[in-house]
Amino acid sequence: MDIGTASAAPGELARGHLELTDLPTGVPEKLPVIVANGEDEGPTLWITGGVHGDEATGVAVTQDVIREDLPQRIAGAVVAVPVVNPAGLRRNARHSYYGDDDPNRKFPDPESDSSRPPEVQERIDERLYEEIVDSADALIDNHTAGVNSFPFVIRDRVLYGERRTEAEAEALAADLEALVEATGLPLLTEYPAEEYVEQSLQRSTAGAVCNAAGIPAFTTELGGHSVVTEATREAGVAAAYGVMDELGMLEDWPDGVADPGSFDAPVEFPVRRFRGPRTETAGLVRHRVEAGDVVEAGEVVADIVSATGEPLDTVESEHDGYVIGRKEGLAAYEGDAVLSMAARDDGPLVAPRDADE
Repeated sequence: MDIGTASAAPGELARGHLELTDLPTGVPEKLPVIVANGEDEGPTLWITGGVHGDEATGVAVTQDVIREDLPQRIAGAVVAVPVVNPAGLRRNARHSYYGDDDPNRKFPDPESDSSRPPEVQERIDERLYEEIVDSADALIDNHTAGVNSFPFVIRDRVLYGERRTEAEAEALAADLEALVEATGLPLLTEYPAEEYVEQSLQRSTAGAVCNAAGIPAFTTELGGHSVVTEATREAGVAAAYGVMDELGMLEDWPDGVADPGSFDAPVEFPVRRFRGPRTETAGLVRHRVEAGDVVEAGEVVADIVSATGEPLDTVESEHDGYVIGRKEGLAAYEGDAVLSMAARDDGPLVAPRDADE
């Protein structure tokens, strides 16, 4: 199996790189790549990390899934790209220095129209996407969320319209659900379809592979950023092996890899990602809840105080659910979200791309 300069025959492990663009200094931008090619034929699982350059645990998980003996343990192949955004990694920042916007909103969306020529980050993402969809049967994209955040896995909404029928979307959603459940991580469904498209999440790594290419793909959010957190690193590696097992790739469970399921969901009802609640009063935020806390609609989750400590306002939860993470920093402006939440969700897992359909 050949991915970039990494060439692995059956039963072999190879390391190399993908050259996706040239830099002004005359050297190519390279993405590290590892290929573990099993002795027997089977599915190909891609695992990516570091699309945001400060999300350290996602990089570590993508590296640590690969063991020297992995080719002897699997049927099929695992392709790992630990650092999708080397320009961000070099400065320990979420974004690259190719642009000030999110590099995880630049992957292809065939149903979007744009007359603007693609810039360098978009070209990098498109070329990586082409490599992925050429061989992948499934993809895991490893991320981290905010400071002290609770780990979880995100299941994208599967859209139907120009590219697939509703029945085809249902089948893809079922395949995706089996994989995310195999991770053993608390499960959140992505934002409702209209908000999902408004935020260009169909152009994220997993969103594009799933909704453009029709390949089951999902995102893990493995705690806080900037440093590797051991408990979430262990859970992320276990999640990847759970997916291999679900795909029928794994011959036996390796020593030193934990079983999936070390983090339990704080609630039993289905939940989705929700950014909020939001403050209507500018001031300094004093949270009353922490990541993992269960909250009810109407419960006060934060106080807003003045710079001199006087109470100004309170912020109430809009939904039943639990806290994923809290707003970073003290200062809050009108309309700022004070939490990220897993909110109760009764919405469909598949939805029309066009809300009018």
